[in-house]
Amino acid sequence: MLTALEVTLLLLAASILSVLVLRRLGMPPLVAYLLVGVVLGPFAANLSGSSGAMHTLAELGVVFLMFTLGLEFNLPKLSAMRHFVFGLGSAQVIATIAAVVLGWKLLILLGLSALVPSELDWRGALALGGALAMSSTALVSKMLAERHELESEHGKRVFAVLLFQDLALIPLLIVIPALGGGQSDWWWSIGWAIAKAAVLLVVLLRFGPPLMQGWFLRVARQRSHELFTLNMLLAALFFAWLTAKAGLSMELGAFVAGMLISETEYRHQVEEDIKPFRDILLGLFFITIGMKLDLGVVLHSWPTVLLYATLPILLKFALVAGLVRAMRDSGPVAIRTGIWLAQAGEFGFVLLALADQSKLIAPATLQPMLAAMLLSMLLSPWLIGRADWLAMRVSSQEWMMRSLQLSTIAARSLSRDRHIIICGYGRSGQSLAHILEAESVSFVALDLDPDRVREAASAGEAVVYGDATRRETLLAAGVHRASVLVVTYDDTASALRLLRLVKVLAPELPVVVRTATDADLEGLRDAGAAEVVPEVVEGSLMLASHALVLNGLPLARVLRRIRAIRDDRYSLMRGYFHGADDVEIESIEEEHLRLHAVTLPATAAAVGQPMSSLALSGCSVSALVRGGHRRLTWSADLTLEPGDTLVLVGTVEQVNAAEARLTSR
Repeated sequence: MLTALEVTLLLLAASILSVLVLRRLGMPPLVAYLLVGVVLGPFAANLSGSSGAMHTLAELGVVFLMFTLGLEFNLPKLSAMRHFVFGLGSAQVIATIAAVVLGWKLLILLGLSALVPSELDWRGALALGGALAMSSTALVSKMLAERHELESEHGKRVFAVLLFQDLALIPLLIVIPALGGGQSDWWWSIGWAIAKAAVLLVVLLRFGPPLMQGWFLRVARQRSHELFTLNMLLAALFFAWLTAKAGLSMELGAFVAGMLISETEYRHQVEEDIKPFRDILLGLFFITIGMKLDLGVVLHSWPTVLLYATLPILLKFALVAGLVRAMRDSGPVAIRTGIWLAQAGEFGFVLLALADQSKLIAPATLQPMLAAMLLSMLLSPWLIGRADWLAMRVSSQEWMMRSLQLSTIAARSLSRDRHIIICGYGRSGQSLAHILEAESVSFVALDLDPDRVREAASAGEAVVYGDATRRETLLAAGVHRASVLVVTYDDTASALRLLRLVKVLAPELPVVVRTATDADLEGLRDAGAAEVVPEVVEGSLMLASHALVLNGLPLARVLRRIRAIRDDRYSLMRGYFHGADDVEIESIEEEHLRLHAVTLPATAAAVGQPMSSLALSGCSVSALVRGGHRRLTWSADLTLEPGDTLVLVGTVEQVNAAEARLTSR
C-alpha cells in the first residue's frame, strides 16, 4: 500500500504527462484527468489507505467549481439572453430528461426490457436523463472562443443553453439525493428538500449581501493577500457546510456563496484567487471518477458502450436541432447548434457520481455509461469541426447564405486594386482603418462579429462579415490584387492558419501580424509573416523613448536607438523576468470611448437642425453618412436630413444619452 506522499507524487506525475500529451491534441485537461483515473483504476486497492482523503478533496473540487459558477452568474447577463436561456435552454434540458424517462418506459411497455438495465427504475432513468442533458461548458466555450464564434447565431444559442444547463444543475443536485430516499416516500423527500432549499435561499439572499459586503470590506482593508484568500476559502466552505447540515448538497451552498460575492466589487479578485484550488481539486475529482471505470467490464460490454455513446449524441442533436427550428431559426443554425451541444459534459459526471452515491444507478450500468460519456467528449472536437461541412450539405439555404456573404465581400473588393485587407475589426482594426481612410488608402475589413459589422457598415465603413481563415473569403476579398494583409487580432493559432492559406493563394503578398508578446515572434516569421508586431515590446519602446527624452537625451539620438532596436528584430527586448505582479487576469470593463452609429428617422428632433446646434451630452461626431457617402468634414451650418447617419464618439452613457436626444420626437 502506497503512502500519502507516494500517491500524491504518482497523481501529479501522471496528470502532468497526460495534460501535456492531450493539449497537443487540442483536448481539455479534464479529459486527461479522466484518463489518468482510468489508468490508475486497476491499482485502486493500493491507494485505499489514502482513498478517504482523496474523495474528500475531490468533492471539494466540485464545491469550488460551483462556487466559481456562482461568481459568474449575474442577472444582467441572464436578462440579456433570457429568450434563448429560458426558452431554448429549458426546453433542451426538459426534453432530454423526458426523452430518457419516456424511452425507458416505452421499451418496457413494448416488451424490450432486455435493452433496459434490470435494476433501472424511473428514478434512475430521471437521474440518467439529467446527466445526459448536460454538455461540456469548459470544452464548448473554449472552442467557441478559439473559433471566434461566440457572437455567431449558433454561438449565441449554444452559450445560452450552456448557461441554463448550469442553472438546471442546482435543482438536480437537490432532487437526485432526495430520490434515493426510497420508492414509496419519494414525493415527501423531494418536497422536503425543495422546502428546505427555498427557506435557506430566501434567508441567505435576503440577509447575505450586506453581511458579505461588510465582512469582505473589513478583510480587504487589512491589505493582506493571504488574509483575503483565507477569507474567500472560509466563505465557500462555510456555506457548503451550512447546506450540508441542512441535509442538502454542499455544492448548493457554494453556489449561493459565489452569487453573494458576485454582487460585490471583490468578485474578480476572488475569481482569480479561487482558480488554483478549483482546478487542482477538480482535476482530482475527475481522476476519482476515472478510477471508478473498470476497463475489464467496459471491454467485455463494448457494444453497450458504443450504443450508450451513439444514442445520446443522436438524441441530443435531434432534440436541439428540432427545438432551434421550432423557434424559427434557419436549418444551418439548427444543425450547428445541435452538433455543438451533442456531447456529454463535466456536470454529467457530477450528477452520475451523485446518482451512484444515492444508489439510483447500479455499477453494471454506471461502468458503460462512464465510458460512453468519456468517449463522446473525446469525439466532440472532431464532430464540431465538421459542423460547417454538414450544414453546407444538408441545407440549400446555407449555400445561398454563403454565396450572399461572398458576393458582399466581392462587391466591396472588386473596385479596389492594391488595397489592404484587414483581418479583424476590433479596436486595433478600426484604428488602422481610420488611419488608412485619412490617407485615402483603400481597404477591405473582415470580421466575425455580426453586431460590430452591422453598426460599422451602417456608419459607412468598408467592413463586411467573413472568416479570413477560409479560402473562399480571401479570394472574394481580392487577395490576389491586394498589396498587404494585416492580422489585427491576437490569436496565434488562427494567424498561423491564415499564413498557410496566404502562402498557397498569394505567396508574394506581405502579411503583418499582431501578437500580444514576443513569444510567438519566430514561429509567425517562419510561417511567412513579413512583419510581426508584439504589443508588449512596442509599448516598452514607447515608454523608453518618452523616458529618454524627458531625461534630457536629444530626440534624434532616441529615435536612432529605437530604430536600431526595431531593425535588430527586438533582440534587446526579447523576454522578461517574471515578478509577483505578472498575474494573468481577466479584463475588467472600464469607461472606454466607443463609436456608435445613429440613423435619424424622419420624426427625429435633430432633423432640420444645423450641426452646430446639436446637444450631444459630451459626445462628438466623427463622421456623417448621407446618401451612401461618408464625410469626415462639414460646415457648421449643415442641416441634418432624414436618413442621415451620425457616428458618435463617447462613453457608453454619453452615447446613449446623445442618441436619445437625437432620435426623440
